[in-house]
Amino acid sequence: MGTGNGRMISLEQHDTLPKVLRYNHERSRNGVALREKAGGVWRRYLWRDYYEQVKLLCLGLVSLGLEPGDKVALLSETKPQVFWAELAAQAARATAVGIFSDCTPPEVKYYMEHSDSRFVFAQDQEQVDKILEIKADLPLIEKVIHWERKGLWFYDDPCLMNLGQVLDRGRAYEQEHPEAFEKLVDSGRGDDIAVIIYTSGTTGAPKGAMLSFRGMLSSARAQGSIINLEEGDEWLAFMPMAWIGGQGLDLASPLIMGLTVNFPEKPETVQENIRELGPRGLMFSPRQWEALNRMIQARMSDAGFVNRIVYRLLLSVGLKKADRLLNRETQGAWERLQCLLAELLLFRPLRDKIGLKRTRVAFSGGGAISPDIIRFFHAIGVNLKQIYGSSEMGLLAAHGEHIRPETCGTPLPGVEIRLSDEGEILVKTEWRLVDYYKNPEALKSKIRDGWYQTGDFGHIDEEGHLIVMDRMEDLRLLANGRKFSPQYTEIRLRFSPYIKEAIVVGGEDRPVVGAIINIDMDNAGHWAESRKLSFTTFADLSQKPEIIGLVKDELSRVNATLPEHARIRRFMNLHKEFDADESELTRSRKLRRGFLEDKYAEVIAALYGDRPTLTVETPVTYRDGRRGLTKSSVRIISID
Repeated sequence: MGTGNGRMISLEQHDTLPKVLRYNHERSRNGVALREKAGGVWRRYLWRDYYEQVKLLCLGLVSLGLEPGDKVALLSETKPQVFWAELAAQAARATAVGIFSDCTPPEVKYYMEHSDSRFVFAQDQEQVDKILEIKADLPLIEKVIHWERKGLWFYDDPCLMNLGQVLDRGRAYEQEHPEAFEKLVDSGRGDDIAVIIYTSGTTGAPKGAMLSFRGMLSSARAQGSIINLEEGDEWLAFMPMAWIGGQGLDLASPLIMGLTVNFPEKPETVQENIRELGPRGLMFSPRQWEALNRMIQARMSDAGFVNRIVYRLLLSVGLKKADRLLNRETQGAWERLQCLLAELLLFRPLRDKIGLKRTRVAFSGGGAISPDIIRFFHAIGVNLKQIYGSSEMGLLAAHGEHIRPETCGTPLPGVEIRLSDEGEILVKTEWRLVDYYKNPEALKSKIRDGWYQTGDFGHIDEEGHLIVMDRMEDLRLLANGRKFSPQYTEIRLRFSPYIKEAIVVGGEDRPVVGAIINIDMDNAGHWAESRKLSFTTFADLSQKPEIIGLVKDELSRVNATLPEHARIRRFMNLHKEFDADESELTRSRKLRRGFLEDKYAEVIAALYGDRPTLTVETPVTYRDGRRGLTKSSVRIISID
């Protein structure tokens, strides 16, 4: 079977991820498999190194008592060690459980307790401290294995082990059982549970979706048809392994395609590392593409007068080119000349600056993204495509050669998509989830006549492209009986360089649409400083009349693109940012709409009241542990 890049690999014979790794090791021992930026230096791992680390870790875990069917939790940023740990656990016929690295201790406890994890790989002191804080409530935990030792030298808890110690145990075990690893890998089956991926929990407690190797590899093979890279090409791995996108596009697909996977040093250096690396392919979340777009727009708006004029002229050329290409229209000679000049003068240097000069294909996944974002990146020469999927079903649809910015593309091979009478997106695939861990009834409730109910509201256009509008439960009915999609408006608001997040509200008892805005502190702050406006805190900046006017202009711009009944009439700049640690966002940075509407019920009510301002109290925790309240006055603004 092909993998999308001309490389042939039998997924019947190599039906688990460890078997695919062994295939790559046998086929290209000295090829570069992984590359990591650490300590300011790029360190590479050949396929033989990759295989050896997985083998020794697997045998080390077996010597510690890991058994088939056990669960191994991964609490880390996306690093080579996480890949090794997952494949090592799977080679021993155990199941990997990804946990977001920024989860709080109570969240970590939920995932580890619910999944019955016995072992956990924790990256550093921060993650180890989380485990030690909750260990007394997790009697199943036997070993916490870490690899970044800074700050951990004097920790003496008996459950702690360094990664090197586990590797040493693996070497000793191999001496006594020289064929053990090969036998373990051979014993793996495609129907074994490879990973448990927890859903985002936007509508309740996260559920653990159990995915088999057969499902993961079939999905990864289909993904290869849209990645369209060659063996040995550079891929940037940045998505969390607790998310299906990281499991599919960062681990499984590059593994079966033979790509070289690269890991940035840390989240704060991603842009710098990308520029050094120049990857051929990568995937960001919509929030990351939005942040990159905001940064570019903000920097250009603060450039000198001449530079701003040149940028706007050349960007208009790029947008025209993007629209023609996206609509599959031909360019005239004069347009091609203009595009060549724009490429030389602006777009090529700009792509180099943001690290995307060599990128052949880029993806956005994990949520809706504004068509304006896709148009913008195509205008500057980045082949950005949108994908659609779910934790339970993997990747379902994606842009192929024909990209329509307002859509998520067409179904992947092996996927069927149709709509219910209510407009809900229903899917069938070759690789659907096996079940929800400890909750089989939840899966039964989501299957209707063999079709999985995604809970998403959408549309399929005349060319078979899927358009995802919103969650079914998030559609709103106004007092005038007209429906609108809050998410549709929110993603267009986030195209603004000055708006980081927004929640749009409305309902049967509310006559108009309102919005609560989170400004982008960096860009709005830079805008204020360039105009000599002084401010102290986020709350102070958000309520400056000039910033309110700036946001009002951005909302008016978006309103001009919306139907009359769906336009925002009242808004406020919130005094604080939405925070995943306060459960306002999921760990994949999606709005927890129901939670937010409950938490900010008084704020939302004020949007529809007569008061021009609202005084809000915010609990704060000081460094010495003391708790207190801060008061802020938030202005409520009407838009004609």
